[in-house]
Amino acid sequence: MLININGNNLYIEYQKNFESKPTIVFLHDSLGCIELWRDFPKRISDACQCNLLIYDRLGYGKSDPMPSFFRKPNYLESEAEILNELLGVLNVENAILFGHSDGGSIALIAASKFPERIKMIICEAAHIFVEEITLNGIKEAVEAYNTTNLSLKLQKYHGNKTETVFKAWTETWLRDNFRNWNIEHLLSKIHSPLLFIQGENDEYGTLDQVEKTLALVTGKSEKYIVPNAGHTPHKEVSDFVVSKTTEFIKNHLSTISQSN
Repeated sequence: MLININGNNLYIEYQKNFESKPTIVFLHDSLGCIELWRDFPKRISDACQCNLLIYDRLGYGKSDPMPSFFRKPNYLESEAEILNELLGVLNVENAILFGHSDGGSIALIAASKFPERIKMIICEAAHIFVEEITLNGIKEAVEAYNTTNLSLKLQKYHGNKTETVFKAWTETWLRDNFRNWNIEHLLSKIHSPLLFIQGENDEYGTLDQVEKTLALVTGKSEKYIVPNAGHTPHKEVSDFVVSKTTEFIKNHLSTISQSN
């Protein structure tokens, strides 16, 4: 269904099957959408017996288009604000966030700013600062977009919004004024349990992203470095990530109950 947030329609899928249980919210990456998660979110919500919320951010999937591909350097912080508004409209007070890549960064920002609503975080391949490996990976993606059928693959999910979605990601990150983007200063405000999942061979980020995050957050935190995996462990080794995520959530569900 569509939910209006700040005058824009966001497409959401919300399954509220478990009264008084938390809602696991899945936040897609810079080229993602609900459909690209496939059955991964439902497998986790079913295993944990938690409610499920997935949504397409503005410009993606079945949501309204972005007004322009131009983004301000603080666009991820703005997305965290939109997430909080969406949770408010849906009366979701006990949220567990699972965010991949851009979604992981949004999860960290939201947890730092809205701790009363965000009770747990699983971030996969998130960024807290800009690295050269990230920029090089994006440059390779631009080359692939221009020389292969990548744009056609993306059109299956984003339709005529595809070029805007792609440029919003690549041109923002490659602009000089984004080079100093950094959210390390926010991390000490994260008190909720955190699991950081990253592929050992992530082509968009080094393990510094993981280690510095865990060193700065103040809540209970742990990491899961996935051997031989790249930027999308939830697709590359889905069973392992489902198992680890489910175990982590179940281990901390009692903490959520005690905080209410």
